[in-house]
Amino acid sequence: MAEEAYQRILLKLSGEALLGQEDYGIDPAVIHRIAVEIRDVTRQGIQVAVVIGGGNIFRGAGLARSGIDRVTGDHMGMLATVMNSLALQDSLERIAIDARVMSAVSVHDVCEDYIRRRAIRHLEKGRVVICAGGTGNPFFTTDTAAALRAIEIGADILLKATKVDGIYASDPVSNPDAERFYRLGYDQVIESKLGVMDANAIVLCREQCMPIRVFNVFDDGNLVRIVKGEAIGTLPAHCVLEDRPDRRLGRGGCNGQRPAGVLRLRDEPPDAGSGRQPAGRDHLRVQRGLALVPLRNLGRKRVRVLRQ
Repeated sequence: MAEEAYQRILLKLSGEALLGQEDYGIDPAVIHRIAVEIRDVTRQGIQVAVVIGGGNIFRGAGLARSGIDRVTGDHMGMLATVMNSLALQDSLERIAIDARVMSAVSVHDVCEDYIRRRAIRHLEKGRVVICAGGTGNPFFTTDTAAALRAIEIGADILLKATKVDGIYASDPVSNPDAERFYRLGYDQVIESKLGVMDANAIVLCREQCMPIRVFNVFDDGNLVRIVKGEAIGTLPAHCVLEDRPDRRLGRGGCNGQRPAGVLRLRDEPPDAGSGRQPAGRDHLRVQRGLALVPLRNLGRKRVRVLRQ
């Protein structure tokens, strides 16, 4: 089996992604297709955790605007994520993929409580872990829950599934000429209010050096191509990449600090024909003095690389 770019991923799905052609609830065809994509990834030996929103059923902030107490609305939203998670678990099991729903809100009769060590153990046994109930606290979005869970389980990357193929300067649906970003900094995402994820989630990922990739979940095969190393969608640049034998393209434990003597990392422009960057590490260059050295040439050396 070819070496994959990642060993453990966390996939963030919005509740709206499950709507499909429906006005409310879950489109069975959509959730089945997502389950098949997850199955194809697990067959590559990749450990997969999933966080799903509940916006297709209830959204706490929206309920609060209609007059419901915000805390009550958020609790309703948490329960909506449990329903979506159970639906995904059922879809996965129907195609012979073991899955476990683990909720931050105790619902003992229908799923397990979220316990970090137990979640990691499920992943190590090849099961898909579906993290429900958000963070278990009101006022926090499922984007923040996804960032938190990705960090807790030691995921190599957080994959944010959307309806568009990356991050744009404005809504590409209403503005076809909107500028698309292939790579940009976390601070730019926050300062420009691009809205691709909750600001708390972006800050948490920035501080813990958790890479994020934003991609279109409705393009068949995108998830598999990403874990194989293709540059699909947009990658907000994380601050430190540590090349280690046990964490291929994994995140470094920089804790937001710039280590001394780091190597600056640059990108080659996307291919003019396809608009995509080369697969794997082929598009990454490390600046050493005035020279640009391909990152792949560093082999398995333990180095720390600072992204620009």
